[in-house]
Amino acid sequence: MTKLTLGAHPFLLGFEQLERLVERTAKSGNEGYPPYNIEQTSETSYRITLAVAGFAEADLSITVEDNQLVIRGRQADDSAGRMFLHRGIAARQFQRSFVLADGVDVGEAIMENGLLHVDLKRAVPESVVQTIKIKRNDT
Repeated sequence: MTKLTLGAHPFLLGFEQLERLVERTAKSGNEGYPPYNIEQTSETSYRITLAVAGFAEADLSITVEDNQLVIRGRQADDSAGRMFLHRGIAARQFQRSFVLADGVDVGEAIMENGLLHVDLKRAVPESVVQTIKIKRNDT
């Protein structure tokens, strides 16, 4: 029995990358840290909010790599000479990845009260109607 993949379906011409995109998303390795929200702020815009308490702007980096939004956090180790009786505030590095659809652009990033907000905007494609002329083949 032959396995029919999503990208190989005869009605999905040109969607071969969709299966690779789904696999890449599943392999992104995102843990539960830091927690985040994704909200739709309008019909064409979104906001990703990450809880990054304890991180300064200089500890964070935001990049777009191959249609993938990557947010990284790395804090300097400032525990030298300090003795913690309890250490419950996470001070570990992280990487969060979000796969972006074609036409989604990253806008601004804002730090506010320990939350990092990253705004996304989806471009609305123009509706294009193309008429194909049918030639007659008289052979």
